[in-house]
Amino acid sequence: MSMITLTDTSLSDVSTDVLILPLVAGADDAPATVPGSPELSEAIAALEPSASRGDLLRIPSASLVAAKSVLLVGVGEKELSAVEAEDLRLAFGAATRSLAGTTSAAIALPGGSAEQLAAALEGAALGAYAFTAHKTGTGDKAPKAPLAEIHVVTDGETSLETAVQRAEVLADVVTIVRDLVNTPPNLLYPAEFARRAEEHVKDLPIEVTVLDEKQLAEGGYGGIVGVGQGSTRPPRLVKLEYAPTGATRSVSLVGKGITFDTGGISLKPAAGMDDMTSDMTGAATVLGATVGAAKLGLDVRVTTFLALAENMPGGGAQRPGDVVTMRNGMTVEVLNTDAEGRMVMADALVDAAATEPDLLMDVATLTGAAVVALGTRTAGVMGCEDAREKVLAAARTSGEPFWPLPFPSELRADLTGRVADLRNIGERPGGALSAGIFLKEFVGETQWAHIDIAGPAFTAKPLGYMGKGATGMSVRTVLQVIEDMAGK
Repeated sequence: MSMITLTDTSLSDVSTDVLILPLVAGADDAPATVPGSPELSEAIAALEPSASRGDLLRIPSASLVAAKSVLLVGVGEKELSAVEAEDLRLAFGAATRSLAGTTSAAIALPGGSAEQLAAALEGAALGAYAFTAHKTGTGDKAPKAPLAEIHVVTDGETSLETAVQRAEVLADVVTIVRDLVNTPPNLLYPAEFARRAEEHVKDLPIEVTVLDEKQLAEGGYGGIVGVGQGSTRPPRLVKLEYAPTGATRSVSLVGKGITFDTGGISLKPAAGMDDMTSDMTGAATVLGATVGAAKLGLDVRVTTFLALAENMPGGGAQRPGDVVTMRNGMTVEVLNTDAEGRMVMADALVDAAATEPDLLMDVATLTGAAVVALGTRTAGVMGCEDAREKVLAAARTSGEPFWPLPFPSELRADLTGRVADLRNIGERPGGALSAGIFLKEFVGETQWAHIDIAGPAFTAKPLGYMGKGATGMSVRTVLQVIEDMAGK
């Protein structure tokens, strides 16, 4: 993670490898310009650079500034004041993402507001990420480390210390999520995930409890045990408790942690199965949000459950047609072993609801149907209306794209089992919705929001501060919900 510092050095005098500045579109077909720097604007006029959001132009400083080079990033507007916070995050994230292998960069937003500069800083911090743990090479072939230092030119603004602290926390927790998701599945399995969760919280006021396969079986966690029984690497349920003294508000979080998903006996097609290393993103997300709440010292009790299993078609795997008994005593016909996420989530949701939180949120790469409905950038949110609105409001603040989805009453009938209480799949139409309706059976009357991130959790198409692979999408929104609760 990049080290972030504030500097009140003038724009022309800040000494760094790269100075990152915004580029706004010219009015009435005029050339794009650099706000606050007529000299740079004049120097680039003949190049006719694009000011579209995230477009980059790097030029030598030519003694115009002390920095060795200048990186101009388009922000997509003609006036800097009109640029939205998330557009600044994406633009400056694209800039720092392009600077892997660079030691230091400074960012400045001449004429921008303190809020805009804070957003640009968040994006820059999020973009300075690279996963190089398994790349080898030396010299010119060595993997490029992310940008090491970010200096923020304050223009005399003295109220940015809080923004720096928050940007550092956000970058830290998003890095936790990305690193876990990007780790190959032969190296990240349920027991190892549990160990890493303990490692991430060891210096924080967070208590950890880990249930192994024997304890899960004895405790009646039929969903988690059933999904994990086909693997030689058994399941785990991790409970994290952050309980600040005097906290009067509480939230419970549940994350789907399928460390690799073959589909089980209902085997997935080979094409794209390698992406199923990301099927534990929900668990990584709620772990990251819990770490963030503790690092920010939020006055909210957070109880988090990571439902961890590897879904393999081994000789002991559950079969389509099996009936399992869940944590709350309900029975479920397993008609498709590739609908495994809802099974591990359901058990964990029972325990989460038993903590009687003011709000319960779950996060999961749950259904391909959510991708069909919303594409690869937008998360779906379902559940109780009030809880859903809290998530949507937080998403608007964080800048992450979320969209509300309904629970049509007629879909519930499709989940009634033939020989058991429930079946784990409904009809194909509305698959994301019926998966959420299935989970609803396990939360009782708790205020609950279900977040499906199957589309935006992992990407092959970089955008802004998100490179290829794990995006970390939704952890900022979940953390923002907790922050909003702390403020009430």
